[in-house]
Amino acid sequence: MTTPRPSDRTPEQLRTVTLETGVNRYAEGSCLVTFGNTKVLVTASVEENVPGWMRGKGQGWVTAEYGMLPRATHTRGRREAAAGKQTGRTQEIQRLIGRSLRAVVDLKALGERQVVLDCDVIQADGGTRTAAITGAWVAMASAFDYLRAEGVMKTDPILDQVAAVSCGVCNDQPVLDLDYEEDSSAEADSNFVLTGSGTIVEIQATGEKRGFSRGEFNRLFELAEIGCGELFALQRAALGR
Repeated sequence: MTTPRPSDRTPEQLRTVTLETGVNRYAEGSCLVTFGNTKVLVTASVEENVPGWMRGKGQGWVTAEYGMLPRATHTRGRREAAAGKQTGRTQEIQRLIGRSLRAVVDLKALGERQVVLDCDVIQADGGTRTAAITGAWVAMASAFDYLRAEGVMKTDPILDQVAAVSCGVCNDQPVLDLDYEEDSSAEADSNFVLTGSGTIVEIQATGEKRGFSRGEFNRLFELAEIGCGELFALQRAALGR
């Protein structure tokens, strides 16, 4: 028997997702991504240089920075800059975003350029990291489209799409795309980063209140594939492809 979700969605249903491009006039690429009430602004900045340790290697780099605005949550959070250091959570998430995007970019074709993806959470209601990855791919692809249109780059260094979605076990039922209410009470929680060609970039899965079975994990994976399939279509539509 299916247990009703707080949002009245079916177990395999995403929240309403939007991907709006061109929301920043200065960045080479940008995307405002929303997953329900979660909203993340992503800008892609292309720099004609690479980190010092990569100079002379004939290839580029893709990296990310992630942060939450002070009132992205129910109560105001202090800016990390004011505290003088990033939290471990912030560092972990921005490394995940960077890894996810580099997995689908030909760094040699990029040349000695660096793409910096700034992911700022405007409003958080669960799944901020997965929303950031999904929107970051759109912002990066937009930036490369712009640079090719300007004659700065001749080829597109993107090898594949990448998107991410959360899944979890709530009330003994595997479900897709957890909002905060579900995420805060889930028995098991997971994040899947998948490519358009069906390969896995990363899976993060944790038994929050109990261990979960192989059967439950297989179902979570199936749900992630369903969700990412929809996200890939939305990404292409956002870029007019």
